[in-house]
Amino acid sequence: MEEELKCPVCGSLFKDPILLPCSHNVCLACVRNITVQTPEGETPVQSRASGSSDYDYLDMDKMSLYSETDSGYGSYTPCQLKSPNGVRVFPPANHHRHCSLTCPLCHRSVSLDERGLRGFPRNRLLDSIVTRYQQNRRASASSSTAVKCQLCDRNPVEATVMCEQCDVYYCNACQQRCHPSRGPLAKHRLVPPPPPPPAPNRAAAGGAASGAGGPPPPATPRKPATCVDHEAEHFSMYCYSCKAPVCMKCLEEGKHAKHDVKTLPMMWKQHKCQISQALNGVSDKAKDAKEFLVQLKNMLQQIQENGVEFEACLVAQCDSLIEALTRQKAKLLTKVTKEKEYKLKVVRDQISHCTMKLRQTTGMMEFCLEVLKENDPSGFLQISDALIKRVISSQDQWVKGALEPKVGPEFDLTLNTDSLLQTILQLDFCQGKDVQENPLLKQMQGADSGEAELETESPGVESGPSVPPAPLLQLETCCTRNNSATLAWRATAAPVSPIEGYILELDDGNGGQYREVYVGKETVCTVDGLHFNSSYNARVKAYNAVGVGPYSKTVVLKTSDVAWFSFDPSTAHRDIVLTNENQTVSCSSYDDRVVLGTAAFSKGIHYWEIRIDRYDNHPDPAFGVARINTMKDMMLGKDDKAWAMYVDNNRSWFMHNNSHTNRAEGGIIKGSTIGVLLDLTKRTLTFYINKKQHGPTSFDNLDGVFVPAVSLNRNVQATLLTGLELPKTTQP
Repeated sequence: MEEELKCPVCGSLFKDPILLPCSHNVCLACVRNITVQTPEGETPVQSRASGSSDYDYLDMDKMSLYSETDSGYGSYTPCQLKSPNGVRVFPPANHHRHCSLTCPLCHRSVSLDERGLRGFPRNRLLDSIVTRYQQNRRASASSSTAVKCQLCDRNPVEATVMCEQCDVYYCNACQQRCHPSRGPLAKHRLVPPPPPPPAPNRAAAGGAASGAGGPPPPATPRKPATCVDHEAEHFSMYCYSCKAPVCMKCLEEGKHAKHDVKTLPMMWKQHKCQISQALNGVSDKAKDAKEFLVQLKNMLQQIQENGVEFEACLVAQCDSLIEALTRQKAKLLTKVTKEKEYKLKVVRDQISHCTMKLRQTTGMMEFCLEVLKENDPSGFLQISDALIKRVISSQDQWVKGALEPKVGPEFDLTLNTDSLLQTILQLDFCQGKDVQENPLLKQMQGADSGEAELETESPGVESGPSVPPAPLLQLETCCTRNNSATLAWRATAAPVSPIEGYILELDDGNGGQYREVYVGKETVCTVDGLHFNSSYNARVKAYNAVGVGPYSKTVVLKTSDVAWFSFDPSTAHRDIVLTNENQTVSCSSYDDRVVLGTAAFSKGIHYWEIRIDRYDNHPDPAFGVARINTMKDMMLGKDDKAWAMYVDNNRSWFMHNNSHTNRAEGGIIKGSTIGVLLDLTKRTLTFYINKKQHGPTSFDNLDGVFVPAVSLNRNVQATLLTGLELPKTTQP
């Protein structure tokens, strides 16, 4: 209840409360502080109240000095006259003044007339309630000893002040330290603590009452309220039209003469009854609110417990997945270890066997050399036949394949984790507690289940034509390879109207807008030409004669980090010869011919190499990138659709649109490797020879789609190497 008894302006308990026309209360001293002067002729929005100002112009001038920050309310002070020396000059006393005040709670403005603040009635009932509340609080806070400071750590001393806003007792030291009279605390009201109750006077009680157990002294009777307009008259009636108590003179000669009036006791009982009935409703609402708060607090505990339980369940499920992956990892590592041990054993046996045969052959060769030094023909001929047979037999031991490794260093084991990775990326919570098995497929079928429920709600009623339900993406078939993605889906339920086709949509790889990439009846689609090292969101929907159905769940497809590609026989010149699964290229013509790669790049950083397998008569092969429609029957870089470096055994040049630039010393031989670094983030092209950068950055400002390209003639054979790591450093 204490908050109901505090003034909204000063924050302290009401002192001489004034009842405003809006039924809110303000202290008499505070209402003077919030009263402002208004310009001549200006009228507040709300109605004017009767009364005249009971303070002079000096009070009004002082009040205008209050800052908006301190009071919380804006004020308007009219222009005032000043003397030449800067001293304020007040207007004459007979000048008409306009004053108004604004309620601090509802912000309703009211103007004061000639009687000022005396036109507002005193709320004596509220004043009486505040007085009783203060007496009760002092009685409960008092004790047989003096009030102690509530902030002293040890041995609290006697309190000297009490803050009415904080309701805390302070000693002088704690008040200076914890409640200084500055800043936001400057507005708090500090009052002396209540004195301790007087000791009981048994003698005065005459033995009838013992100690403090006697009855309290009788309360002083309150003075009856008087009329605002007729201060000598007491209130005797209640004006039903004005909703205010009035005296007899108001009824006889005042403005209430023709109003409907009723007796005070009757209206007193009637209003008390109305308040009691309203309080019953409020009490019921308060009871419901308490029960609701209890429910919310119980819900807090339930949420905490369920959250901990759910987190533990989630951790257990993820741990089981990790454990299964760890077991499978151990199995795969065992297979790799067996393959490695087998290869090592074969190579070690071959090394031992070859070493023994080489030792035997070397010993025989040394013996033959010594025999050839013999000068005696008869002695030489005695052993020459047997020695010849032995040499021929030793030579036959080195049959074809004896000097070739029986196993290769590569491991012919391929681990495809794309589908599993996509499944993990799709791992998410499903709606409903009954979904336990195969949550990924359940999640993908979530939209379909809603359609099925709609169809099975009324089995006895035939449903009309409808759009097809959302298709179900088959995650076990969806995969990516290099910069292409393959998606597969199926219809979940046969609609009344047959499906006419599907619409497949992909975003731009950066979470942007979707675009249609396929429209047709097929349920499998491969999308080529995507960006490397990008994640694409894909979705599909079906359509029929009725309309287009909802989208399927979204699947995330991640393209390869690096490019694996080969030479493209479909776009190569007819003189180009491709072998080794299109990784090795040669030419049947003495003229330069162009061959392109199977990958196209428009984004990211890419690096590949070409190894020189054969290099005769010092030709000038060219390496670089080109558009798909570059000329194939001339050296790479002759037209404006190719950017290349051509190199011989001594030097190299960069060439584009038949323009030769940046000659650099250093060439190639058999076994050399030429590296090509295409950086489409910086839009540059750089070349390497034997892992070292060759010359400066060759070309810049590259934009568009590029494919790897090579031009050579019959004197050169080269092999393409892809899927390589990027060079560590690049010089400008």
